[in-house]
Amino acid sequence: MVVQAVETTGISRNSFEHFWNQQGEWVEEPNVRRGGESGVQRINSNDGELLYAKRQTGHIYRSWLYPLGRPTVLREQDALLALTQLNVRVPELIFCGAQRDPDHKWRALLVTHALEGFEEIEHWYAGGGRERHGEAVHDQILQALAENLARMHKGRWQHGCLYIKHVFVRVTGEGEAAKAEVALLDLEKCRQRLTARRAASHDLKQLRRHSSFSDVDWKKLVYFYETAFGSAIKGL
Repeated sequence: MVVQAVETTGISRNSFEHFWNQQGEWVEEPNVRRGGESGVQRINSNDGELLYAKRQTGHIYRSWLYPLGRPTVLREQDALLALTQLNVRVPELIFCGAQRDPDHKWRALLVTHALEGFEEIEHWYAGGGRERHGEAVHDQILQALAENLARMHKGRWQHGCLYIKHVFVRVTGEGEAAKAEVALLDLEKCRQRLTARRAASHDLKQLRRHSSFSDVDWKKLVYFYETAFGSAIKGL
């Protein structure tokens, strides 16, 4: 039995088996952790749209609310829905569900739309995006990242794994008409904290450790962030 699921219009009640039985290219090979396996495949919908399916077996987390364990995709689902409500750019959720197999081990799925036109920010840098579009567009990227993070943190949500590889960007248009957008991925560890400041401090310090921003770029990012957040965060 599916214990929790979000479905979009047009997806049947047997969506779990439909998506579970689909096979595609692995973009994140299954890895063993949290007592189970987790990996991500690229698949296509019936309409030919590109989707990403996170497939897990026995991959759970424990908390005081779930001492016996809960599939991690259900926590990620909670975060995707909450951050969408906060106007934080994240992948669009198509389906999420979990069920026990005959051996009573959890099987779980999280299916999202592909972020069309987005790429890892480090790939954008490596491909000459900054040089091509110029500093004004790069400032747009830093500001968009800062504002997305501030909206998330003001809702007391902490990403929990804010590495630079989880920041994706898209630039459309050229010259003065160029527009930069930022999206956040991999919300598996995302959770709410007691205060917005705790969420902010954790994520920003983590991003600083796991990114290659220059001192000048980091100061700009912090400026944009604190402007959007409404106050300074100590230790940045």
